[in-house]
Amino acid sequence: LFLLQAGQQRWWEHEITVSGTIHKGELISYNLTELIKPEAYEVRLTPITRFGEGDSTIRVIKYSTIAPINPHLREFHCGFEDDNICLFTQDKNDEFDWTKQSAVTRGESKYTPNTGPSTDRSGSKHGFYMYIETSRPREKGEKARLLSPVFNVAPKNPYGATNTAYCFSFYYHMYGKHIGALNVYLRLKGQTIIENQIWTLRGNQGERWSQAHVNLYPTTLFQIIIEGVRGDSVEGDIAIDDISIVEGECMKADQPSNNLRSAAGAATVVHIWLFPATFLFFVISHRR
Repeated sequence: LFLLQAGQQRWWEHEITVSGTIHKGELISYNLTELIKPEAYEVRLTPITRFGEGDSTIRVIKYSTIAPINPHLREFHCGFEDDNICLFTQDKNDEFDWTKQSAVTRGESKYTPNTGPSTDRSGSKHGFYMYIETSRPREKGEKARLLSPVFNVAPKNPYGATNTAYCFSFYYHMYGKHIGALNVYLRLKGQTIIENQIWTLRGNQGERWSQAHVNLYPTTLFQIIIEGVRGDSVEGDIAIDDISIVEGECMKADQPSNNLRSAAGAATVVHIWLFPATFLFFVISHRR
């Protein structure tokens, strides 16, 4: 990898050593630590194989004053009150979407009785929550997946031997005789994407909001995925509200065995605090 500051003549060379076999389509990350703000840089990446140099790719990176999402996560709280729903996004590969709702908007629309919350978790008529609407044309087993922002977690020491623990908590409402399932996944975004189920609950839990707590031990960039699954029929609305991710283990976790270090122990990210730039690239082909 070669680096050239704008207006300069000298290229800086970085050797990226990759162990093992690199597969086509694999995502690799590398941090550039010597960058000076607000300078721009040209980055040139050239693969070296046993057959010699491959084709180079060139990108220009520029300094931006826009802060990244949670550059070092310590606390994250979301009640879905803002228009951007805390930067959560809908999964494009599921069957339907989560819907933002309040007691006011619920009363203004046609809704299925005997399922779903009448207010948000706080009891406010104007407070919002997210829910899945399971009326027709939804069918049994269809899924709606809500993706959190990508969070960046720093290890406690430079070698990454000890990973920071986080407590993930949220409120859920699962009321109705046709409730399907609510699943939560932790997606780790390292050299390969790993997705693990960390919490699940099925069936009618009564007409009330309840809170869940799960310990997280991410080793790299991660997302939380909340998945609602449609049950047998229309009285199966599921809602969520007041999501939090806080540094430190939960005082009481629903599933204390949710230690995911073993599932992603090979993934490691080095973190820096002065104008870092992470260079991401896909391995496309090294054929000569």
